[in-house]
Amino acid sequence: MKSKQAAIGLGSNLGDSLTILKTALDILNNTPGIVINSISSWYQTVPIGPPQPNYINGCVLLEVQQTPQELLEILLGIETQLGRVRQERWGARTLDLDILLIDDLILNTSNLVIPHPAMTERCFVLVPLAEIAPHWIHPVMGKSISSLINTINISGVSPI
Repeated sequence: MKSKQAAIGLGSNLGDSLTILKTALDILNNTPGIVINSISSWYQTVPIGPPQPNYINGCVLLEVQQTPQELLEILLGIETQLGRVRQERWGARTLDLDILLIDDLILNTSNLVIPHPAMTERCFVLVPLAEIAPHWIHPVMGKSISSLINTINISGVSPI
């Protein structure tokens, strides 16, 4: 099966967030068919949604053998394994793993949309992604990640 490049967003604001995020990367790195190619710095970010603690966010570039649906199932399994409980939309969480991009794939199914539909509006995604994939072209917008970052307010993001 042909390898694909995938960009994944990571976030946590409950528990020992940095340890949880690093553990998620270790699990991904030890998953057959997944190779980590690049990891962004970690950033403290202001949350969206109900009142809650600040997040720690980052992005990772993977080389994957899995289909998008298989990759989604792996990510959801890691979230569960590390204590994610889904309660309220945009609520606090121990771990959030989102598929942002896979090659130049455009996909829209009942449980998975690629590219991630809100990524171009989220500074906590674009800042770490621009660090490791500045020239990746968003397949719908036709613009590089580094140019998309210039269209949003990034004041709520600071390196840790």
